[in-house]
Amino acid sequence: MSGSSQNDVREFYRRQGLAGRVGFGAAPAVLVVDYYLGSTDPQSPLACNLDQPVAETVRILKAARAAQVPVIFTTVEYGADLKEAGHFLAKVPSLKILVAGSRWVELDPRLGRRPEEPILKKHFASAFFGTDLASRLRVLAVDTLIVAGYSTSGCVRATVVDALQNGFRAIIPAEAVADRAEPPHAASLFDMDAKYGDVVPVAAVLDYFAKLPQREPTEIRSGAPGTR
Repeated sequence: MSGSSQNDVREFYRRQGLAGRVGFGAAPAVLVVDYYLGSTDPQSPLACNLDQPVAETVRILKAARAAQVPVIFTTVEYGADLKEAGHFLAKVPSLKILVAGSRWVELDPRLGRRPEEPILKKHFASAFFGTDLASRLRVLAVDTLIVAGYSTSGCVRATVVDALQNGFRAIIPAEAVADRAEPPHAASLFDMDAKYGDVVPVAAVLDYFAKLPQREPTEIRSGAPGTR
């Protein structure tokens, strides 16, 4: 879709009463979706070149940590028999590499994860499905979820939809999410911005963090299943 035609569609959506704004709330958290080595290492069959979006995510993480904003990561991980993958494995056979204990399920080290930052292990697209993410966010009184990660049309989009459905403002920093190809990436950004959350530049997220009131550090570790 060209820039002019996309603008025409956006204006049509607005006339139809779509593409409003949820805005930033008062209590954010950052969720980094599936920037594990199976997605970012060029030797993985699931991977593509994610260097730039990972670098943009690192910028967000540095600002979040400086502002004492909670950070949570996700990976996809299965047992050796892959039964937890269900029909997802039939659709995406490359998921078979994401077995517990393999290097492919480890976070990309460029993210610089800190010990107090939890990793939620999931089996399907949404970071909310089958995890305690919603409970964690509510315990922290979070109202705004900044969602970075991979892929825009898959796990990011599913997570953003569920964030809205669980009562959170979803913010998607455009340069910090990525997909295997531009058409699904662009279409998903457009669709999320029209219906489920606000797609904004990374710079807007950094500015938001810089203006947050200073608060005490918050640990969000838990012994709940699906974490480590």
